[in-house]
Amino acid sequence: MTDDEGTWAYHSTLRTDDPAVVEVLTVGEVEILGRMPWSSNTTFLVEVRHGEDVVPAVYKPARGERPLWDFPEGLWRREVAAYELSRNLGWELVPPTVARTDAPIGAGSIQLLVPARYDEHYFTIRDEPVHSGTLRRLCAFDLVANSTDRKGGHVLLDDDDRIWAIDNGLTFHVESKLRTVIWEFAGEPVDEVLLADLDRFVRDGPGEELPGLLEHEELLALTDRAAQLVDAGRFPTDPTGRRHPWPLV
Repeated sequence: MTDDEGTWAYHSTLRTDDPAVVEVLTVGEVEILGRMPWSSNTTFLVEVRHGEDVVPAVYKPARGERPLWDFPEGLWRREVAAYELSRNLGWELVPPTVARTDAPIGAGSIQLLVPARYDEHYFTIRDEPVHSGTLRRLCAFDLVANSTDRKGGHVLLDDDDRIWAIDNGLTFHVESKLRTVIWEFAGEPVDEVLLADLDRFVRDGPGEELPGLLEHEELLALTDRAAQLVDAGRFPTDPTGRRHPWPLV
């Protein structure tokens, strides 16, 4: 959908937190509206329709991925896995993201496009006390998911002042590859509620969805990272000063 000036305008019949969003993304008809600019991999803006409902989304097809020397192919599966991990933990940090094999350009991830204020990012919101709890949760999430590319611009603030974490394809590697802009909490205790959620995850296992998205060794490493954070009870420090992505935003 376009506005009066011919540019694309956000339109959705459902709120971001509506449970029906996942169903629409999973079974709805996908229409490509255009290619997203400034993406390192081919990424499309799409609309997904199911009955009377329509939601905007971001489609990342496997065919559009650039080969990486240090990550196996199928980054789109990691986008879905990040959503499933966030949902499993009850942290709701990643926009609803599903796997589709019947999308227009083949298999890939389809993630709800949240109505974000794109002039805001991690570095503009990190000092606001109201966001401290969510950013601590995101910091713990990135530690467990082994996020290799948490740039400031991958932290979105929507119209309801809710924080979302996007661009989660470089995650879940078996080797430690953490690179993030979130180091404000280094050395501080991890909130007890977060530790309880992580402890439950370690005890109960990865659930039904993650084993179909990640390799067995990656699942073991994921559980091990969660257990290590629970045991430490504190956010780690970076004595090397190198565990930052580039560019920062």
